[in-house]
Amino acid sequence: MNADSMSLGQIAVVDDTAANLHLLCNLLENAGYDVRPFPRGAIALEGISYSPPDLILLDIQMPEMNGYDICEKLKSNESTENIPVIFISAFNETFDKVKAFQVGGVDYITKPFQAEEVLVRVATHLELYQIKKQLQTTNSVQAEQLVVQNAQLLHLNQSLQQANQQLQRNYEKLKQTQLQLIQTEKMATLGDLVAGVAHEINNPIGFVEGNLRAAFEYLQDLLTILSLYAENTSPPESIISEISVLDPKFIAEDFRQLMVSMKKGCERIRKISISLRIFSRKDTASKTEFNLHEGIDSTLLILKYRLKANKDRPAIEVVKNYGKIPPVKCYAGQINQVFMNLLANAIDALDESNEGKVFEEIEKRPNCITISTELSSSDNSIIVRISDNGVGMPKEVKAKIFEQGFTTKGVGKGTGLGMAIAHQIVTEKHGGQITCNSLVGQGTIFTIMIPR
Repeated sequence: MNADSMSLGQIAVVDDTAANLHLLCNLLENAGYDVRPFPRGAIALEGISYSPPDLILLDIQMPEMNGYDICEKLKSNESTENIPVIFISAFNETFDKVKAFQVGGVDYITKPFQAEEVLVRVATHLELYQIKKQLQTTNSVQAEQLVVQNAQLLHLNQSLQQANQQLQRNYEKLKQTQLQLIQTEKMATLGDLVAGVAHEINNPIGFVEGNLRAAFEYLQDLLTILSLYAENTSPPESIISEISVLDPKFIAEDFRQLMVSMKKGCERIRKISISLRIFSRKDTASKTEFNLHEGIDSTLLILKYRLKANKDRPAIEVVKNYGKIPPVKCYAGQINQVFMNLLANAIDALDESNEGKVFEEIEKRPNCITISTELSSSDNSIIVRISDNGVGMPKEVKAKIFEQGFTTKGVGKGTGLGMAIAHQIVTEKHGGQITCNSLVGQGTIFTIMIPR
């Protein structure tokens, strides 16, 4: 900062991460503060003791000397004991925050920080510090001013609390908005892909089905012609011998069966296409009636490749205990995504339980996913339960299962968004409930309640 410019106050920034130090210094200098950067604790102690600043921003996790030790040494020094210290750290546990205040910190900012939050807290604590300095020099004649300043201090504290609360609300709102955007984008991408595949399947299948009908009619005509020809002509012995070898009666009968099998294959592919279109239904502005059984079945079809047997394990058994339930008004595409997330997680849990086991060992206790549906006793909600006999979850994992960003999967295998998205769709979009019960070594069951 130029010597000729007016400084709002001098701030010492202590952080061993060069990127964070550079970012904080630029932010504060651009706001009009005189900033002194320190990359290590020992250097910071020496520099601050030699020329005390008006405020200190202090990182916790640093080599040689952590932020707690630095703060304690500053508070034990008469020349620096009153300088306000704001901790800035990636630690977000209550224990870390409590310890920061115990060693003399006046505030705590969690990384990654927001620029507005840093500037609000710095400005507030600098103003409080100046007021405290003035209060220390106030004599009895200035008692009335002291009362006013105390009122100002109280007002500033209240303003700081309100700012903290507003920042927290904005942060939670940002998290929810981000989750909704991710969920919408994922569903739109998957829906477009599946709908496109279903559309592309329909064209060749329609062509094959149409030609099969014509081919069957042509076969009947050819067989009729051959029969008439055989009845009204006397072919030479060589032709009769060749016909006997070829066995035309068997060919005619087997060709009919071949055509019937091809027709059944086309019908099967047509059903797959219909299931794909059900899964990829685009949501409208308002809820529409939807058969949840069709949604579950279409999701199972999408995941069928993961349920099949492979060289490492037998096929995963799927037990469907469907009750008599009416269509439910919902956003069908979003509900299908909930089914997708829960079923995919169940398959992951079963694969995890198979680790270290041989094929025969898994066969003795087969992998199984059970899906049941029923109408609630009050007839007000549809209940869907999806359970597996996988590894299960401990209590501490189960408590965080719906938190955004939480995952138990390895790097590159999970984003920590699937369960958070499912929870948001069921609770916020449909006013329902989703719960999780799990026992380690026995399995997990998710229960969904969707109001009719």
